Amino acid sequence: MVGGCHSELERLSAEIAACRICRDAPLKGPADRLPHEPRPVATLSSRARILIAGQAPGLRVHESGIPFNDASGDRLRDWLDVSRETFYDIDRFAMLPMGFCFPGYDAKGGDLPPRRECAPIWRERAMRAMPQVELVLAVGQYAQAWHMREERRESLTETVRAWRQVLFANRSPAILPLPHPSWRNSGWIKRNPWFTEELLPVLRERIKLLTS
Repeated sequence: MVGGCHSELERLSAEIAACRICRDAPLKGPADRLPHEPRPVATLSSRARILIAGQAPGLRVHESGIPFNDASGDRLRDWLDVSRETFYDIDRFAMLPMGFCFPGYDAKGGDLPPRRECAPIWRERAMRAMPQVELVLAVGQYAQAWHMREERRESLTETVRAWRQVLFANRSPAILPLPHPSWRNSGWIKRNPWFTEELLPVLRERIKLLTS
């Protein structure tokens, strides 16, 4: 990629890293306050052909600053059939969650949804800065809602079950919806064996093609 585009991407990455919008936004209640100082986590790339569009960093990722550096990441790498070295190769994978900072926990101990401020401000600009991306892995309902728009079904199960229509639609970049790889979704995976038997082989084949 030409130098000007590369410099633009570096500038955007620096702006994202310095973002404090959600910290400085007016508070409507205690739940609007981040539990920690913002630490945006995103990996933009001028060469990666695959973009992982996740939800928001968990606490372990917030602490390390490394995307998917947790049990969910281990499962996602297994789904993709790639090593950590390949996964974190910036020339192979870009990573852009819907919310860049850890949002905190809900009353049941699960992660809160991604912050609402991130996507409207950053997402279109980040996508335009990575025109080489050929495949977006839309991980979880929030990424699917943004990337798939009207193609998203009423439930995550229905959305992921329609993966063939979505993946093979005539669009660029291609999109493949996935459930979140959280271990909380182990029951979902057991109840939907088609995900492992039918979707994962195609996913792994596409990942191998685009990372070779």
